[in-house]
Amino acid sequence: MRRANRLVGRTLAELARHIQPGVNTLQLDKIAGEFIRDHGAIPTFKNFPNPYGGPFPANICTSVNNVVVHGIPSAKTVLREGDIISIDCGTLLDGFNGDSCYTFCVGEVTEEVRQLLVTTYEALYEGIKQAVAGNRIGDIGSAVQDHCESHGYGVVRELTGHGIGRKMHEDPMVPNYGKRGNGPKLKEGMCIAIEPMVTMGDKAISLLSDRWSVCTRDGKPAAHYEHTIAIRRGEAEILSSFDEIENIVGKIK
Repeated sequence: MRRANRLVGRTLAELARHIQPGVNTLQLDKIAGEFIRDHGAIPTFKNFPNPYGGPFPANICTSVNNVVVHGIPSAKTVLREGDIISIDCGTLLDGFNGDSCYTFCVGEVTEEVRQLLVTTYEALYEGIKQAVAGNRIGDIGSAVQDHCESHGYGVVRELTGHGIGRKMHEDPMVPNYGKRGNGPKLKEGMCIAIEPMVTMGDKAISLLSDRWSVCTRDGKPAAHYEHTIAIRRGEAEILSSFDEIENIVGKIK
C-alpha cells in the first residue's frame, strides 16, 4: 500500500511540472498513464465501471473549476490562467491500490479561490487527526464538516471517501460530514481514503451528460484533496504524499 500510494504522489508531482496555461487535460492524462506504466503499475481509473454509463475512458480524473470530481480529460479542455484543476489519480501496484488527489492552481488565482483551497487542504488534515484506532467514522466527517462550514463553504454529501486495499473502493464509506461518536469503529491496520470535496457556494451538485463529471449546480469552484492513510493506535500513517508535489508548486497557503 505504501508503494502504490507513493507512486500516486510521484505521478501527481510529474503532472505538476506540466500544469500551465495552454495545456489541455488530455495531454496531462497521457503523461500520467505513461508515468504509471513506466513504473510497473496500472492506472486504476482506466475502464473503471460506472453504474450510470460506460467505463471511465482515461487514466486520471481532471476536474476544472466548477467540476467537483470525475472530470474526463479532453483535448478541448485547455487550462487558462486563474483556473484550478483537481487531479485524482489511482494506481494498482503488486495487487494493492493507491489513491490521492490534489487541487492545483493554474498560474495566479484569486484570493477568494486560494482561500477555498487552503480551507479544503486544512480540512483533510483535520479529518486525518481523528483517524485513529478506537475513534469512529463520524469523528472524521465531523472534523471535516466543522472546519469547512465554519468558513462558509459547502461540503458535498453525495460523494465520500472509502476503504481501500486490494480493491479501489472497499468498506467503509467515509463521508465528509457526520456526528462525533457515530459510525463504524476504526481499527488498527484499516486503510481508508479521506477526501474532502468542498464548494465555494452551495453544496448541491449535478451529474453532467457524460455520466461521469460532477459539477456544482451554482457554477462556483470546488476543491478536492485526498490522502490514503493507515489507521494506527496513535497518529494515522499517511501512505500517500504531497511532498514531491509541494517541492514543485509550493504549499498552498
